[in-house]
Amino acid sequence: MSFAYFIANRITFKSKRTFSKLIVRIAILGIMLGLGVMILTLIIVRGFKQEIREKIRGFSGDIQVVKFDLNNSFENSPFKADNSFVKKAQHIDNVGGVTAFATKPGIIKTSTEIEGVVLKGVERTYNRAFFQKNLVSGKVLDFTDTVEAKKQLLISQITANRLKLKVGDKILMYFAQEPLRWRPFTITGIYSTGIEEIDKQYVVGDLSIINRLNNWKPDDIGGYEIRLNDFDEINYSANKIDDILPAKLKSYTVMESFGVIFGWLDLLDGNTKVVLVLMILVAVINMISALLIMIVERTTMIGMLKAMGANNWAIRKVFLYNAFYLIGLGMLFGNVFGLGIGMFQAQTHFFKLDQASYYMSFVPIKFNWIEISILNIGTLIICLLVMIIPSMLVTRIEPVKAIQFK
Repeated sequence: MSFAYFIANRITFKSKRTFSKLIVRIAILGIMLGLGVMILTLIIVRGFKQEIREKIRGFSGDIQVVKFDLNNSFENSPFKADNSFVKKAQHIDNVGGVTAFATKPGIIKTSTEIEGVVLKGVERTYNRAFFQKNLVSGKVLDFTDTVEAKKQLLISQITANRLKLKVGDKILMYFAQEPLRWRPFTITGIYSTGIEEIDKQYVVGDLSIINRLNNWKPDDIGGYEIRLNDFDEINYSANKIDDILPAKLKSYTVMESFGVIFGWLDLLDGNTKVVLVLMILVAVINMISALLIMIVERTTMIGMLKAMGANNWAIRKVFLYNAFYLIGLGMLFGNVFGLGIGMFQAQTHFFKLDQASYYMSFVPIKFNWIEISILNIGTLIICLLVMIIPSMLVTRIEPVKAIQFK
């Protein structure tokens, strides 16, 4: 056991000085709260980004392919389904699925209410799992019986509340065209994504309904939705899709379609960095204060050690070992505090949110163990490096004056 480690062990575990003990406990508490808040900030922001992102891409896909024209309305321009393009797209790495869709504005009329919506037509390969996950009541579209599928309609909770509808109700949807056309539907399910831009506008039905309403050819569609396995590779995959696109088609990503929401999510990363920097500063200031107080309280001991031949670096190591112990203890408690609350929330959804404001009804949690490990290592390294500066106070203490210090 080295000299510095022996002395540090004695003053850390067997010290009877009540004032320094109080300061040490405050320093440990500061590091615990700082690291705990940093961990919670990280996992909550990651949870927000993942939940919102998954809801948007689950509804609209990661990349949409539509006809290359100037049409910016809710009603797609038709083009002939291109099986050759679909096969090429499915062979691209990271592409998880390709499904056809079309959209058409309409009006739902009940006996007392009226509401403008956009009918999204899907085929049997649509993202059934997404709607199943976000289903409030009823069931998702079932294409087993093609005749019955044409009568089924999924509506959002917002639309259901406005029109006072429930599962099993029969409605009429009108479509403004020449001549005016209408179709009867039965509400088979009610979903809620929490994304107002989606829930306020869209109802979901069979693609063939839109095909017939628009007098399209049997193999005409409004576009393709492409789902990716790894969202982080979306730009690479979008470029690959562009390389195989027929001249008459164009593509755009979900980030382009919902630019405002994804822009807001990017701002969260900036807020996270600010919180992390502030919390590290709090932890560092606490440790500097604690170390300076411990050095001042041990001035006499430092003088005696110097008088017996100990050099400045050996004495500085005593206090650095002591600081390392305090930082380690604070980080241990900080991880227990931050990860404990995070795991509790992930299991129980105890802390609730206003879904109208935050797109979800509870605080979401996502653990990224690599980021958490980097956060811990970074905090430890920064705190230890900063501790070297106040430990230099040892070099300014003269043995004769230190021994007389009281």
